[in-house]
Amino acid sequence: MPPSDRAPIGVVAPRDLPADRLRDFVTTADSAGFRELWVVEDLSYSGGIAQAAAALAWSDGLHVGIGILPAGVRNPAFLAMEIATLAGVFPGRVTIGLGHGVTSWMRQVGAWPASPLTLMRETAEALRALLRGERVTVTGRYVHLDGVALDRPPSVVPRIIAGVRGPRSLALAGESMDGVMLAEPSTPELLTRVREQIGAAAGDRFLLPVYNLGFVDDDSARAVDAARAAVAGLRGPDWTRHIDPLPFAREWRELDRAHPGDAEFAAAMPASWVETLALAGTPERVRGRIEEILAAGATSVSIFPHGEDRVAALDSLARVLPG
Repeated sequence: MPPSDRAPIGVVAPRDLPADRLRDFVTTADSAGFRELWVVEDLSYSGGIAQAAAALAWSDGLHVGIGILPAGVRNPAFLAMEIATLAGVFPGRVTIGLGHGVTSWMRQVGAWPASPLTLMRETAEALRALLRGERVTVTGRYVHLDGVALDRPPSVVPRIIAGVRGPRSLALAGESMDGVMLAEPSTPELLTRVREQIGAAAGDRFLLPVYNLGFVDDDSARAVDAARAAVAGLRGPDWTRHIDPLPFAREWRELDRAHPGDAEFAAAMPASWVETLALAGTPERVRGRIEEILAAGATSVSIFPHGEDRVAALDSLARVLPG
Protein backbone atom coordinates (compact mmCIF):
# COMPACT_ATOMS: atom_id res chain seq x y z
CA MET A 1 0.00 0.00 0.00
CA PRO A 2 1.56 3.36 -0.95
CA PRO A 3 2.17 5.84 1.89
CA SER A 4 -0.55 8.26 0.76
CA ASP A 5 -3.16 5.52 1.25
CA ARG A 6 -2.31 5.17 4.91
CA ALA A 7 -1.10 8.67 5.85
CA PRO A 8 -3.35 11.74 5.91
CA ILE A 9 -3.19 14.40 3.24
CA GLY A 10 -4.59 17.70 4.45
CA VAL A 11 -4.83 21.39 3.75
CA VAL A 12 -3.85 24.53 5.62
CA ALA A 13 -6.26 27.42 6.00
CA PRO A 14 -4.27 30.51 4.92
CA ARG A 15 -3.77 33.02 7.69
CA ASP A 16 -5.36 35.82 5.65
CA LEU A 17 -8.45 33.83 4.71
CA PRO A 18 -11.39 36.11 5.59
CA ALA A 19 -13.35 34.83 8.57
CA ASP A 20 -16.54 34.76 6.53
CA ARG A 21 -14.87 32.33 4.07
CA LEU A 22 -13.65 29.87 6.70
CA ARG A 23 -16.85 27.83 6.70
CA ASP A 24 -16.74 27.39 2.91
CA PHE A 25 -13.08 26.43 3.14
CA VAL A 26 -13.75 23.82 5.84
CA THR A 27 -16.79 22.24 4.23
CA THR A 28 -15.13 22.15 0.80
CA ALA A 29 -12.03 20.47 2.23
CA ASP A 30 -14.17 17.97 4.11
CA SER A 31 -16.34 17.03 1.14
CA ALA A 32 -13.29 16.82 -1.16
CA GLY A 33 -11.83 14.03 0.96
CA PHE A 34 -8.95 15.72 2.76
CA ARG A 35 -8.32 14.08 6.11
CA GLU A 36 -6.67 16.93 8.00
CA LEU A 37 -7.14 20.68 8.22
CA TRP A 38 -4.61 22.89 9.95
CA VAL A 39 -5.22 26.42 11.16
CA VAL A 40 -2.48 28.92 11.92
CA GLU A 41 -2.22 31.61 14.57
CA ASP A 42 -0.09 34.47 13.31
CA LEU A 43 -0.03 37.84 15.04
CA SER A 44 -2.79 40.20 13.85
CA TYR A 45 -4.72 37.47 12.01
CA SER A 46 -7.21 34.88 13.35
CA GLY A 47 -7.03 33.06 16.67
CA GLY A 48 -6.07 29.40 16.53
CA ILE A 49 -8.50 28.00 19.08
CA ALA A 50 -11.48 29.90 17.66
CA GLN A 51 -10.70 28.69 14.14
CA ALA A 52 -10.25 25.11 15.32
CA ALA A 53 -13.55 25.08 17.20
CA ALA A 54 -15.41 26.37 14.16
CA ALA A 55 -13.68 23.93 11.80
CA LEU A 56 -14.48 20.97 14.02
CA ALA A 57 -18.13 21.99 14.27
CA TRP A 58 -18.49 22.54 10.52
CA SER A 59 -16.92 19.25 9.43
CA ASP A 60 -17.76 15.60 9.91
CA GLY A 61 -14.49 13.77 9.52
CA LEU A 62 -11.67 16.29 9.42
CA HIS A 63 -8.94 16.03 12.01
CA VAL A 64 -8.05 19.61 12.94
CA GLY A 65 -4.62 20.75 13.99
CA ILE A 66 -3.58 24.08 15.44
CA GLY A 67 -0.15 25.18 14.31
CA ILE A 68 0.89 26.85 16.47
CA LEU A 69 -0.10 28.39 19.80
CA PRO A 70 2.80 30.47 21.20
CA ALA A 71 3.62 29.29 24.72
CA GLY A 72 4.57 32.76 25.92
CA VAL A 73 1.10 34.27 25.63
CA ARG A 74 -0.99 31.63 27.43
CA ASN A 75 -1.20 30.41 31.00
CA PRO A 76 -1.00 26.59 30.83
CA ALA A 77 -3.99 26.10 33.15
CA PHE A 78 -6.30 28.24 31.05
CA LEU A 79 -4.86 26.75 27.87
CA ALA A 80 -5.63 23.28 29.25
CA MET A 81 -9.23 24.38 29.85
CA GLU A 82 -9.60 25.49 26.22
CA ILE A 83 -8.03 22.32 24.85
CA ALA A 84 -10.03 20.05 27.17
CA THR A 85 -13.22 21.69 25.94
CA LEU A 86 -12.30 21.09 22.30
CA ALA A 87 -11.25 17.52 23.04
CA GLY A 88 -14.40 16.86 25.08
CA VAL A 89 -16.76 18.06 22.38
CA PHE A 90 -14.76 16.51 19.52
CA PRO A 91 -12.86 13.54 20.98
CA GLY A 92 -9.96 12.26 18.95
CA ARG A 93 -10.22 14.96 16.30
CA VAL A 94 -7.76 17.63 17.41
CA THR A 95 -3.97 18.03 17.62
CA ILE A 96 -2.39 20.99 19.37
CA GLY A 97 0.80 22.65 18.16
CA LEU A 98 2.77 24.57 20.77
CA GLY A 99 5.78 26.72 19.97
CA HIS A 100 7.96 29.67 20.86
CA GLY A 101 6.20 31.97 18.41
CA VAL A 102 7.99 34.20 15.91
CA THR A 103 10.59 36.16 17.87
CA SER A 104 9.72 39.57 16.42
CA TRP A 105 5.99 39.07 17.09
CA MET A 106 6.55 37.91 20.65
CA ARG A 107 8.77 40.91 21.32
CA GLN A 108 6.15 43.14 19.76
CA VAL A 109 3.64 42.04 22.41
CA GLY A 110 6.18 41.89 25.26
CA ALA A 111 6.10 38.09 25.54
CA TRP A 112 9.58 36.93 24.44
CA PRO A 113 11.15 35.20 27.45
CA ALA A 114 14.76 35.20 28.51
CA SER A 115 14.77 31.42 28.08
CA PRO A 116 12.32 30.22 25.41
CA LEU A 117 13.38 26.60 25.93
CA THR A 118 12.63 26.72 29.66
CA LEU A 119 9.24 28.31 29.06
CA MET A 120 8.43 25.69 26.42
CA ARG A 121 9.41 22.77 28.64
CA GLU A 122 7.52 24.06 31.69
CA THR A 123 4.40 24.87 29.67
CA ALA A 124 4.36 21.56 27.81
CA GLU A 125 4.90 19.47 30.92
CA ALA A 126 2.20 21.28 32.91
CA LEU A 127 -0.24 21.22 30.00
CA ARG A 128 0.16 17.51 29.33
CA ALA A 129 -0.19 16.65 33.03
CA LEU A 130 -3.38 18.70 33.36
CA LEU A 131 -4.90 17.08 30.27
CA ARG A 132 -4.11 13.64 31.73
CA GLY A 133 -6.23 14.56 34.75
CA GLU A 134 -3.39 15.13 37.20
CA ARG A 135 -3.43 17.72 39.96
CA VAL A 136 -0.44 19.92 39.24
CA THR A 137 1.73 21.90 41.60
CA VAL A 138 4.81 23.46 40.10
CA THR A 139 7.01 26.44 40.85
CA GLY A 140 9.13 26.96 37.79
CA ARG A 141 10.89 29.87 36.23
CA TYR A 142 7.77 30.78 34.25
CA VAL A 143 4.97 28.38 35.24
CA HIS A 144 3.44 28.60 38.70
CA LEU A 145 0.52 26.31 39.57
CA ASP A 146 -0.71 25.44 43.05
CA GLY A 147 -2.87 22.30 43.16
CA VAL A 148 -4.58 22.95 39.80
CA ALA A 149 -6.62 20.19 38.18
CA LEU A 150 -9.25 20.10 35.46
CA ASP A 151 -12.75 19.33 36.65
CA ARG A 152 -13.39 17.29 33.48
CA PRO A 153 -10.20 16.18 31.76
CA PRO A 154 -10.78 14.82 28.26
CA SER A 155 -11.37 11.09 27.82
CA VAL A 156 -9.20 11.22 24.68
CA VAL A 157 -6.13 13.30 25.45
CA PRO A 158 -5.06 15.30 22.37
CA ARG A 159 -1.51 15.04 21.14
CA ILE A 160 0.64 18.07 21.94
CA ILE A 161 3.32 18.68 19.33
CA ALA A 162 6.03 21.30 18.96
CA GLY A 163 6.20 23.85 16.18
CA VAL A 164 9.94 24.52 16.38
CA ARG A 165 13.01 24.63 14.09
CA GLY A 166 16.22 24.92 16.09
CA PRO A 167 18.24 21.83 17.09
CA ARG A 168 17.91 22.37 20.85
CA SER A 169 14.15 22.88 20.55
CA LEU A 170 13.84 19.77 18.37
CA ALA A 171 15.77 17.74 20.94
CA LEU A 172 13.44 19.04 23.66
CA ALA A 173 10.41 18.04 21.58
CA GLY A 174 11.82 14.54 21.16
CA GLU A 175 12.09 14.21 24.94
CA SER A 176 8.94 15.95 26.14
CA MET A 177 6.26 16.12 23.42
CA ASP A 178 4.22 13.97 21.07
CA GLY A 179 5.62 15.24 17.79
CA VAL A 180 7.00 18.12 15.75
CA MET A 181 5.18 20.15 13.12
CA LEU A 182 7.32 21.40 10.24
CA ALA A 183 6.47 24.57 8.35
CA GLU A 184 6.74 24.91 4.61
CA PRO A 185 8.81 24.02 2.67
CA SER A 186 9.20 20.51 4.10
CA THR A 187 11.49 18.45 1.91
CA PRO A 188 12.86 14.92 2.40
CA GLU A 189 16.27 16.50 3.09
CA LEU A 190 14.80 18.66 5.87
CA LEU A 191 12.99 15.67 7.37
CA THR A 192 16.20 13.65 7.47
CA ARG A 193 18.01 16.41 9.35
CA VAL A 194 15.10 17.04 11.72
CA ARG A 195 14.77 13.38 12.63
CA GLU A 196 18.47 13.32 13.53
CA GLN A 197 18.06 16.38 15.76
CA ILE A 198 14.93 15.05 17.46
CA GLY A 199 16.95 12.07 18.63
CA ALA A 200 16.20 8.54 19.69
CA ALA A 201 13.93 9.57 22.59
CA ALA A 202 10.99 10.00 20.21
CA GLY A 203 8.99 6.79 19.98
CA ASP A 204 7.17 5.07 17.16
CA ARG A 205 4.03 7.16 17.77
CA PHE A 206 5.90 10.44 17.36
CA LEU A 207 4.07 12.72 14.91
CA LEU A 208 5.77 14.63 12.09
CA PRO A 209 3.06 16.54 10.22
CA VAL A 210 4.42 18.89 7.55
CA TYR A 211 3.24 21.84 5.48
CA ASN A 212 4.01 22.54 1.83
CA LEU A 213 2.98 25.05 -0.84
CA GLY A 214 0.66 23.53 -3.45
CA PHE A 215 0.22 24.29 -7.16
CA VAL A 216 -1.49 21.59 -9.23
CA ASP A 217 -2.12 21.88 -12.97
CA ASP A 218 -2.33 19.51 -15.93
CA ASP A 219 0.44 21.62 -17.46
CA SER A 220 3.50 21.09 -15.26
CA ALA A 221 5.33 24.17 -16.56
CA ARG A 222 2.31 26.33 -15.80
CA ALA A 223 2.18 24.98 -12.24
CA VAL A 224 5.87 25.72 -11.74
CA ASP A 225 5.48 29.26 -13.06
CA ALA A 226 2.50 29.81 -10.75
CA ALA A 227 4.64 28.71 -7.80
CA ARG A 228 7.66 30.91 -8.53
CA ALA A 229 6.56 33.98 -6.59
CA ALA A 230 5.67 31.95 -3.48
CA VAL A 231 8.96 30.04 -3.59
CA ALA A 232 10.89 33.30 -4.05
CA GLY A 233 9.38 34.40 -0.75
CA LEU A 234 11.34 31.67 1.03
CA ARG A 235 14.40 33.87 1.36
CA GLY A 236 15.79 35.39 4.51
CA PRO A 237 16.80 34.03 7.92
CA ASP A 238 13.43 32.45 8.74
CA TRP A 239 13.93 29.87 5.98
CA THR A 240 17.66 29.17 6.32
CA ARG A 241 17.07 25.87 8.14
CA HIS A 242 14.83 24.73 5.30
CA ILE A 243 17.27 25.67 2.55
CA ASP A 244 20.58 24.57 4.10
CA PRO A 245 20.00 20.77 3.78
CA LEU A 246 19.33 21.04 0.03
CA PRO A 247 22.01 20.20 -2.56
CA PHE A 248 21.59 23.61 -4.21
CA ALA A 249 21.81 25.68 -1.00
CA ARG A 250 25.04 27.40 -2.09
CA GLU A 251 23.65 28.22 -5.53
CA TRP A 252 20.45 29.53 -3.91
CA ARG A 253 22.45 32.02 -1.86
CA GLU A 254 24.49 33.06 -4.88
CA LEU A 255 21.33 33.67 -6.89
CA ASP A 256 19.88 35.60 -3.97
CA ARG A 257 22.86 37.94 -3.94
CA ALA A 258 22.75 38.35 -7.71
CA HIS A 259 18.99 39.04 -7.83
CA PRO A 260 17.86 40.93 -4.72
CA GLY A 261 14.45 41.71 -6.21
CA ASP A 262 11.75 39.08 -5.72
CA ALA A 263 10.55 39.17 -9.33
CA GLU A 264 14.08 38.80 -10.73
CA PHE A 265 14.89 35.99 -8.32
CA ALA A 266 11.63 34.18 -9.11
CA ALA A 267 12.26 34.35 -12.85
CA ALA A 268 15.88 33.18 -12.54
CA MET A 269 15.21 30.09 -10.43
CA PRO A 270 15.62 26.73 -12.18
CA ALA A 271 12.34 24.83 -12.44
CA SER A 272 13.89 21.99 -10.44
CA TRP A 273 14.29 24.27 -7.42
CA VAL A 274 10.62 25.21 -7.56
CA GLU A 275 9.63 21.55 -7.80
CA THR A 276 11.79 20.80 -4.75
CA LEU A 277 10.41 23.62 -2.61
CA ALA A 278 6.73 23.38 -3.57
CA LEU A 279 4.27 20.69 -4.54
CA ALA A 280 4.14 22.03 -8.06
CA GLY A 281 3.17 20.09 -11.16
CA THR A 282 0.64 17.66 -12.50
CA PRO A 283 -1.48 15.64 -10.07
CA GLU A 284 0.68 12.60 -10.77
CA ARG A 285 3.92 14.46 -10.12
CA VAL A 286 2.62 16.02 -6.91
CA ARG A 287 1.38 12.64 -5.68
CA GLY A 288 4.85 11.24 -6.31
CA ARG A 289 6.45 14.10 -4.39
CA ILE A 290 4.08 13.51 -1.46
CA GLU A 291 5.15 9.84 -1.46
CA GLU A 292 8.79 10.94 -1.20
CA ILE A 293 8.02 13.23 1.75
CA LEU A 294 6.07 10.52 3.55
CA ALA A 295 8.82 7.98 2.90
CA ALA A 296 11.28 10.41 4.53
CA GLY A 297 9.30 10.25 7.78
CA ALA A 298 6.41 12.70 7.58
CA THR A 299 3.24 11.34 9.19
CA SER A 300 0.98 13.66 7.20
CA VAL A 301 1.34 16.28 4.46
CA SER A 302 -0.86 19.36 4.42
CA ILE A 303 -0.96 21.76 1.49
CA PHE A 304 -1.32 25.53 1.31
CA PRO A 305 -3.75 26.49 -1.50
CA HIS A 306 -2.90 29.52 -3.64
CA GLY A 307 -4.65 31.79 -6.07
CA GLU A 308 -7.22 34.53 -5.89
CA ASP A 309 -9.86 32.13 -4.54
CA ARG A 310 -8.31 29.70 -2.07
CA VAL A 311 -11.61 27.86 -1.57
CA ALA A 312 -11.86 27.15 -5.31
CA ALA A 313 -8.19 26.09 -5.31
CA LEU A 314 -9.12 23.14 -3.08
CA ASP A 315 -10.78 21.39 -6.02
CA SER A 316 -7.49 21.41 -7.92
CA LEU A 317 -5.48 20.21 -4.89
CA ALA A 318 -7.98 17.41 -4.27
CA ARG A 319 -6.84 15.78 -7.52
CA VAL A 320 -3.76 14.52 -5.68
CA LEU A 321 -5.84 12.49 -3.21
CA PRO A 322 -5.68 8.71 -3.60
CA GLY A 323 -8.58 6.85 -5.18
